Amino acid sequence: MPYDPAMVQPMREELTSIGVKELLSADQVDTAFTSPGTTLLVINSVCGCAAGMARPGIRLALQSDVKPDQVVTVFAGQDLEAVSKARAYFPEFPPSSPCFALFKDGKVVHFVPRHNIEGQDAVAVANNLVASFNEHCKKTTV
Repeated sequence: MPYDPAMVQPMREELTSIGVKELLSADQVDTAFTSPGTTLLVINSVCGCAAGMARPGIRLALQSDVKPDQVVTVFAGQDLEAVSKARAYFPEFPPSSPCFALFKDGKVVHFVPRHNIEGQDAVAVANNLVASFNEHCKKTTV
């Protein structure tokens, strides 16, 4: 049974307000993950202990000079079809929410499960992501 949409809306908006694109269907997931370049997937969650730092961490990480070509999100416990399809792209990792998966040309190059988010502050979460961006994403010039 999915979570109450009204309950999760503020958590969704915490990401969409910074430009993270919501994927609400399996087709949207397929389109995002078959795009060339780099894609950061955020599996959003209601978990206060980890998601409470994951969302601020991604906000900080996206202030970096180097970032993925696209940043997308699905919501665990809400977007059931989209989450299931997204997880099918990285079956080598057990289900985890929240989590981050950085894809480069359709392959996972960096994965941050919930247990690596719990107990961290937003800066530590951001530093982990920025290090992966610096390694795998193209630097954009302004």
